[in-house]
Amino acid sequence: MERVKRLLIVVLVIGISIVSGAAQDRARVPRPAQPRIPPLAPSEMTDAHRSALRRFYRGEETGNIFRTCVRNVELCRAWQPFADHLVAATNSVPAREREMLILRTSWLCGADYDWSHHVAAGKNAGLSQDEVLRIARGPDASGWTAFDAAVLRAADELHQDQHITDATWAALRGRYTESQLMDAIFTVGQYTLVSMFLNSAGVQLEPGYSGLPK
Repeated sequence: MERVKRLLIVVLVIGISIVSGAAQDRARVPRPAQPRIPPLAPSEMTDAHRSALRRFYRGEETGNIFRTCVRNVELCRAWQPFADHLVAATNSVPAREREMLILRTSWLCGADYDWSHHVAAGKNAGLSQDEVLRIARGPDASGWTAFDAAVLRAADELHQDQHITDATWAALRGRYTESQLMDAIFTVGQYTLVSMFLNSAGVQLEPGYSGLPK
């Protein structure tokens, strides 16, 4: 009986190792080097496309993410108000912490595009260059305040388990209102969703953007 128990433990450990290894392999899968869904040229956009993009339409300067999104104009039209809320002042999470959540989620999802575009936004919100790079090292990197670490840990926990632990929730609840907690969760969810789109559709960086730090 004892031998059977040991055998079961070995099988369980091997199974966990296989699953863990598969998860790591998936995380290392190279992203498409060319668009799988080509972005729409600004000259091809109709009034319907421009209307769907709202304030994100910027003529020739419209980002590849939005030029790709309008390939499904009704989806894009429905998504834009939600996306707009989460990057605007209507998001009740303070801008610096919001950008920490976005950058950490982009890092966890391996999304070069969103990471690159939010580095500048993070700096404008008060993050230093050192802090931006430290976000890639996660909540346990030295130098974070206890609250900053809790913000990053919330992103990690939502990414890994779709759930914020009691300890992290309590740390956030010490400063955040219910509305802020909800905005924080939806911010991580939004940028996880966007990362899935960017990575799978092969949305390419515009010239001048360098992607995730190596």
